[in-house]
Amino acid sequence: MKIDKSTVERLAKLSKLEFSDEEKSEMVEDFKKMVGFVDTLKEVDTEGVKPLIYVNEDITNILREDEIGGMLSSEDALKNAPDKDSSYIKVPKVVKKN
Repeated sequence: MKIDKSTVERLAKLSKLEFSDEEKSEMVEDFKKMVGFVDTLKEVDTEGVKPLIYVNEDITNILREDEIGGMLSSEDALKNAPDKDSSYIKVPKVVKKN
């Protein structure tokens, strides 16, 4: 896979990120190292190795039973809110209009 400045610029555009020319140059080198690492993994002989689904295959996950419990009152739910307005938690605006 060819990694160059235009590849980084395309990825930046797709992810709506902006980088300086210096940062783009550094990213080209970083991406080349990552692709090189993946290429070395392709050289490993995995014939006959079954896929690992769980790290600890002999351990069974112990889950608790779901239990219906009481609901928090609005007052209790808002007790530790950093910023609130009557019965709502106030959060910073995350979507900007163009």
